Amino acid sequence: MKRQHVLIIALIIILSGAAFYAAKTEVGRKFFAKKTPQETSSQSVQAPGNQGSGSAGQETRAQAETDQEESEEEAPTVEIPTEKQRMIGVKTTEVAVKPLQKIIRTVGLIEYDERKLATVNTKFEGWIERLYVDYTGKYVKKGERLAEIYSPELLATQKEFINALMLRTKSGNPPESDVGGMLSRDAETIIDAARQRLRLWDISDSQIKKIEETATPIRTLAVYSPVSGYVVQKMALQGMKVMPGEKLFDVADLSTLWIIADIYEYELSLVKPGDRARIILSYFPDREFSSRIDFIYPSISNATRTAKVRFEIPNYSGKLKPQMYGNISVKIDLGRKLAIPDDAVIDTGTRQVVYVDKGDGNFEPREVMLGIRAEGLREVLKGLKAGEKVASAATFLIDSEAQLKGVKPLEVHKH
Repeated sequence: MKRQHVLIIALIIILSGAAFYAAKTEVGRKFFAKKTPQETSSQSVQAPGNQGSGSAGQETRAQAETDQEESEEEAPTVEIPTEKQRMIGVKTTEVAVKPLQKIIRTVGLIEYDERKLATVNTKFEGWIERLYVDYTGKYVKKGERLAEIYSPELLATQKEFINALMLRTKSGNPPESDVGGMLSRDAETIIDAARQRLRLWDISDSQIKKIEETATPIRTLAVYSPVSGYVVQKMALQGMKVMPGEKLFDVADLSTLWIIADIYEYELSLVKPGDRARIILSYFPDREFSSRIDFIYPSISNATRTAKVRFEIPNYSGKLKPQMYGNISVKIDLGRKLAIPDDAVIDTGTRQVVYVDKGDGNFEPREVMLGIRAEGLREVLKGLKAGEKVASAATFLIDSEAQLKGVKPLEVHKH
């Protein structure tokens, strides 16, 4: 009898252990769980040849159950009582779709309009006998004399031109003989060649006409300014010998000027020609100039990682001068986007986290994906919905409390 009692007690202990294991473990619960009538009927009807597909279906259902369990996983929260929120200055802001505007601020340098720069040189060899512009910075008008140059080569061409004119006169019109006709035709050819040569040397038609009328060569010929503007560079000196193509003067028309500014590489995708800019110069601190992006240069500086952007500005008063500095603000409209305050974001370097107000003093740390930064706002690409509230002040204090309590945001898989 004692032996039977011992066996019964041992059996009871084994069954109790199995029941406890089934109640505490997921494997046991699944093993002892009752099957629904639908599952029983489907299994009873299933043919032996469909066991493979049934196994795949079970795997699919198991995966769905796992996904559902993960989706239903409760998000971690950190509790900050209302009184404590007032003490540390917690503020919340609603996530909403807002118009975003970005202002790119940079510094520009005023430079000459390259399209209104002109250089003065000669196409013949000679010497400067008289200099009318004797200092840099002088204002000259278009057609104003800058210097007078003596050139033996030019003088010889004038004499050749005058001799051809005299030969044509002596030959008569009509010619008295065939020889006279030949001489007249030769003289006309020489006249045309000499006149064309003088024109190619930039001798004006009025000067050529004067030589033709007076039959006297001009010892020195004047060099005129091609544009109205300021002499910004002067190489010519009294008595200096000049060679063909040698620069004598640079003249700049300052009626319009360029402002060249630097835009960082990561901001280049936001700007385009035509974007309006606001310009303030230290020379006119109380005046604001308006301009537009005229051109974006095609290269980037390897040292500064910036590209040059050009603005055009009129110089009505003539007080703007090259090499002046100006502060430039380019305003860009980015459209309406889902946005939150920049102060609501904690950027760890590897991810960006916000604290969502769940009510009753609970804040959920949530990882988000953000886009453009625009004047105190950040575009939200993923992680938040319109209407939710996020902490926008004392965010770092909430994060410190969460770190102390071991509360971390759920990992988000960003696709």
